[in-house]
Amino acid sequence: MAQKKGISTGLIYFFGALGGLLFGYDTGVISGAMLFINKAASVGGLNIKAGSFEEGFVTASVLLGAILGAAIIGPLSDKLGRRKLLLVAAGIFFAGAIGSGLANGYEMLVISRVVLGIAVGAASALIPTYLSELAPADKRGGIGTLFQLMIMTGIFLAYVSNEVLAPKGALHFLVGAHDWRWMLGLAAIPAAILFFGGLALPESPRFLVRKGQDADALTILKQFAPNDKLAEEELHDIQLQASIKTGGFKVLFGQMARPVLIMAMGLAIFQQVMGCNTVLYYAPKIFISAGFSEHFALLSHILIGLFNVIVTYVAVKIMDHVDRKKMLIGGAIGMGASLLLMSAAMLLLKAGAGNLGSWVCVIALTIYIAFFSATWGPVMWVMIGESFPLNIRGLGNSFGAVVNWAANFAVSQSFPMLLHLFAGKGKEGDGIAKLFIIYGVLCFVAIWFIVKFTIETRGKTLESLEADLRTKAHAKGYYESDATEDIAS
Repeated sequence: MAQKKGISTGLIYFFGALGGLLFGYDTGVISGAMLFINKAASVGGLNIKAGSFEEGFVTASVLLGAILGAAIIGPLSDKLGRRKLLLVAAGIFFAGAIGSGLANGYEMLVISRVVLGIAVGAASALIPTYLSELAPADKRGGIGTLFQLMIMTGIFLAYVSNEVLAPKGALHFLVGAHDWRWMLGLAAIPAAILFFGGLALPESPRFLVRKGQDADALTILKQFAPNDKLAEEELHDIQLQASIKTGGFKVLFGQMARPVLIMAMGLAIFQQVMGCNTVLYYAPKIFISAGFSEHFALLSHILIGLFNVIVTYVAVKIMDHVDRKKMLIGGAIGMGASLLLMSAAMLLLKAGAGNLGSWVCVIALTIYIAFFSATWGPVMWVMIGESFPLNIRGLGNSFGAVVNWAANFAVSQSFPMLLHLFAGKGKEGDGIAKLFIIYGVLCFVAIWFIVKFTIETRGKTLESLEADLRTKAHAKGYYESDATEDIAS
């Protein structure tokens, strides 16, 4: 496929990362929409009882779909290409959004949310790979972080949508009793934009070389490289790696790929068990437990969403100037310390600390979010997207995304149960305080993992990272030809 003309590299990166906005919107909007889905069916709701299994499963269904989507997309992208499947994901996003908005019963809503989850999981595995394969080595971190920036923007827009379309919201007069339907269905608009913008996107040059379309790959590389000579050198390096037979699970779990597989699994799990989604999803509950009003809690949710976007934008700017490992270690220290501070503040509230404890809790939560959005939020996706060898890149990124979504599901589902367990006969805030001590300790455990098991990737080409893996594996007497498995067979 020849390079599409008339679209700048900036727009390519924008449309390439746009799936992240849908990722963020579709996972963030349900917290507000569920408040109104619970209305009586006679006024547009589905009469799903608050606190029921059905309510919880509407939220969890996206995570289950995401595990499925992430598992499927990687191997398919190695066979069919990154661009084609990005268009497929846009179509799935569109269908899921329309289905959610038009749902006439609990079953249809869950099915539509599972469909959305498939697209979310596909985006999480596909987009970091696509962006890393397009971006030059010295800009890959910042370009890869655009995905996280889009996720945070999508979450922010979901919070705004929930606010303005809710009863007493600025735009509620336009939607009436169908407020939650519009909240869910509006995701169809960026899905359509992603599809039509995706038609102008180039295919990954790495994929094209594997398919023998070297001339087309060189045309694309020249658009992104500083000069033609560097593009030709990069093409030569890609050709060497692309000549290696496509690998399957034997290669993924073999000695050559094992260092990046361990790294990807660890980063994917630690990003979740350090409490990121519980803090983001349950921020209003945390503020209420700290003694603030519901109005303050809901308004703060929007401000947190905006703050996330701003901090992630800062991460885009610094990503290629600071080592990935240093960012992860600094982020883990900041997140762990702020969680322990938040826990202490909540325990002080129990002891009658009053306003001081409440505001310390707010400040600690804000610091936590700043560190997460600037480090673990984007860096995890960037490092997984750039680390796996070309012949198993799609498969490896899918595996990492599956692990991340499974950990997300486990943490999100266990949070309410653990909250109830740790609260005992006390207040909910007591349970949150004790839980965050556990999450805080895990942040410091993550530092040990980073030091021992992660590989620095900043400023290195994808081909040099792969060459280092193969050199170390061969030094240990491992040859991939002994374990290569054609995934297509």
